[in-house]
Amino acid sequence: MASPSVRLLKDRRFFPFLLSGGTSFAAPTATLVVLLWSIPRGYVDSADPSAYGALALAFLGISSTVPTLLAAVFSGTLADRTDKRRLMMVVNLGALLATAGIALDLLIRPGGSYAAPGAPGFFLPTWVLVLYPFWAVETACVTIFRPTYNAALPRLVGRADLGPANGVTYATALLLSVAAGLTASALVPPFGAGQALAIPVALFLLAAVGLLALHGDFAPAPGAARRRFVSDASEGYRYLYRRTELLELTFSALAINFLSALAFVELGLYVQFWLALSNPIFVGLMISGGSLGAAVGTLAVNRLAFERRAGQLLWILPIFQGITIVVLGLVRTPWAAIPDMFLFGVFPGMFATVFFATVQATVPDDRLGRVLAADEVGSYALIPVGQAAGGLLTVTGGIQVTYLTAGIGTVGVGLLMGALPELRRLGFEPEEESPPGSPATAPPASS
Repeated sequence: MASPSVRLLKDRRFFPFLLSGGTSFAAPTATLVVLLWSIPRGYVDSADPSAYGALALAFLGISSTVPTLLAAVFSGTLADRTDKRRLMMVVNLGALLATAGIALDLLIRPGGSYAAPGAPGFFLPTWVLVLYPFWAVETACVTIFRPTYNAALPRLVGRADLGPANGVTYATALLLSVAAGLTASALVPPFGAGQALAIPVALFLLAAVGLLALHGDFAPAPGAARRRFVSDASEGYRYLYRRTELLELTFSALAINFLSALAFVELGLYVQFWLALSNPIFVGLMISGGSLGAAVGTLAVNRLAFERRAGQLLWILPIFQGITIVVLGLVRTPWAAIPDMFLFGVFPGMFATVFFATVQATVPDDRLGRVLAADEVGSYALIPVGQAAGGLLTVTGGIQVTYLTAGIGTVGVGLLMGALPELRRLGFEPEEESPPGSPATAPPASS
């Protein structure tokens, strides 16, 4: 008998869903690879290239903070009140247009600059200022797409297939991220940064094709739009508050993602100044190494039959993740850093599959989008804040301090998670399978 992953790949109903999610999740990685390289390179002839580059990357995170937070707050309510497929098509189009705007800006590179706070003599080139709002739109659209997509998955597969389906989906996205990141970074030297963004533009176009071919019942539950929008939005947070173990997990994810963003927004600087490498392909190799590791992790974790003991895994994985970040802060050769990035990716890849499968299996369908969006606010939405803090920490303490702080902090979060008994008991019974298209049965919310 074929494994669940192989069976899903052969399912004509599941494939368009896989295509749309895999390409849409991979596209921002290719955009970010280009930006992480291009922005610091704009300061190579300045008085302090490392400090100015770090501050410009910090402003990149700040520029998307408010739009991302707003998108995260309301994305789940939109997902639960509207047709999920239609909503994904709209925000995918928005991300496509924003990426095209970044590409046009990098092609034209309008001249001029403006003085900015942060360090003596620091300035922002006009072309950098112009790309900030486009990046904010792209990240906000992806923030809306993500919980909508994850909430749609239980409409296509049964409860026992949620782990394999998440593993296949995110492994595909991560493998595409590897290819997209490497290709985009390789295109920068011979053709230019603007031309390299043809890669994420093409991926968003493929996502649109997948969504057009997607069939299934993605309409909102009956009566979903009868309450006021704000009341509906707050229901996700109230449900999360009642589920103590999910609330603890959300706050833990907040800290982990903040700390990871603290370090990895500086990846362009890490490669250029810590590893002393001048070719952008090494930024692509670092990001791709992490993505490849995450792809392996999303698939490999299903071998552990994690469903009944999900909470036990969820506190162990961040400890190993933090150790790999510490190693990055200690090594100064790409031959050690790239393999370590692969190991770094394995652990959050495992974490994501366990987390999403558990939430999808234990939260009622009519509230799933809002609960996933509440998690976005508590975890993903603070990534821009971490990016801003990473830039400021690098200016004051240097690249090594930033990576060591992020790594040690992540280990500490994992140890703290292990001390929470409700989180450790988190899990579900995979045998209680719901047929595709019907909501999963959820246990009573804990008081």
